[in-house]
Amino acid sequence: MAKVDTSQYTTFDQISGRLDEIVGQVRDKGVSLERSLDLFDEAIALGSKAVDMVDTAEVSPQEAAAAAQEDAADDKPR
Repeated sequence: MAKVDTSQYTTFDQISGRLDEIVGQVRDKGVSLERSLDLFDEAIALGSKAVDMVDTAEVSPQEAAAAAQEDAADDKPR
């Protein structure tokens, strides 16, 4: 697998948009297997970059408190 350059994608939205484009291209029956595999490699690289972005994202105390409240609400029996 060749190294895929993902440096042009600097936001999560850009990555998500490109992944949507890749899905559309792979669904095209006219796309060759070789091209599909290249797109798959790109999608894997973009997914890894997105995970890294999420892992290194800083959360403000307000965002952390809001998330904790949502988690607590989800855990309440109904």
